Amino acid sequence: MADRKRTTGTRQPAKDAADPATHGFTDEERAAMRERAQELKAARRGPRAGKEDGESDVLAKIAEMPEPDRTMAERLHALIKATAPDLSPRTWYGMPAYAKDGQVVCFFQGAHKFKTRYATLGFSDKANLDEGAMWPTAFALKELTAAEEARIVELIKRATS
Repeated sequence: MADRKRTTGTRQPAKDAADPATHGFTDEERAAMRERAQELKAARRGPRAGKEDGESDVLAKIAEMPEPDRTMAERLHALIKATAPDLSPRTWYGMPAYAKDGQVVCFFQGAHKFKTRYATLGFSDKANLDEGAMWPTAFALKELTAAEEARIVELIKRATS
């Protein structure tokens, strides 16, 4: 049997409970994973009526958001629907997302979701945004002005082309 080392009486500092490096996932990340698991279970139960059901789920998620995320998400939803009516609204990790042929192309993550200082408009690898050897796949949003809306419309058109 190996001898056990005796401690010298010095105590290690307590690890920060909020530090995901020491304790795994944050509460927000675990909640997003639970939401994704629920989405996958619902999908396995069978096909739904289509865009309308996904859209009602997205609108419900948007309605739950605090301001200013809610207003931004409502405006993005309207822009995406008008720009790419072939995209199907759905939730993805509990966030509003828009899919083509069942694959998420873009999503909105409110700043509140992971307690960040800005919201995010993100694009998956299914989006046609390739530009050389490097291109952005997510954009920080603090507010939506006419200039940002025009850029988003351009991105959505490229992503779905």
